[in-house]
Amino acid sequence: MTDNSSTPPGRIAGLDFGTVRIGIALSDPDRTIASPVENYTRRGAKHDAERFLKLVAEEDVALFVVGLPVHLDGRESQKSTEARQFGRWLGEVTGVPVEFFDERFTTNEAERFLLGAKLTSRRRKKRLDMVAAQIMLAAYLESHAKGRQAPGPLDG
Repeated sequence: MTDNSSTPPGRIAGLDFGTVRIGIALSDPDRTIASPVENYTRRGAKHDAERFLKLVAEEDVALFVVGLPVHLDGRESQKSTEARQFGRWLGEVTGVPVEFFDERFTTNEAERFLLGAKLTSRRRKKRLDMVAAQIMLAAYLESHAKGRQAPGPLDG
């Protein structure tokens, strides 16, 4: 995993990868707080590249952290392979470094959070992926603030 001190200044974008939608969250410039930004609905490689290049330019993104779905025992899944392929593509297209971070439980945690907010089913679904991205990015930021690393071999 890359040490944040070696990453150029700028925000970190956390991505909850999906084949249909990608939840996007951003850190503040000091990399201490994660905020949900949007659920991006994928529209093909060309449009996806345009969206992420725009995100990099508008938000001064210096690092992408892609959530890596792993099994409870830490083994990687087919979705892990897809997330790693996406991460490689994203790095090539944007020129921005990409790291992977364990995203186990983030969707469940986001669902519990949104249920607690007493939102309708439709509003929960609309926010789920970006809140999952926020939770994953917050865990990433916390682990690096305390000098810890993510559990398991998630860098790729």
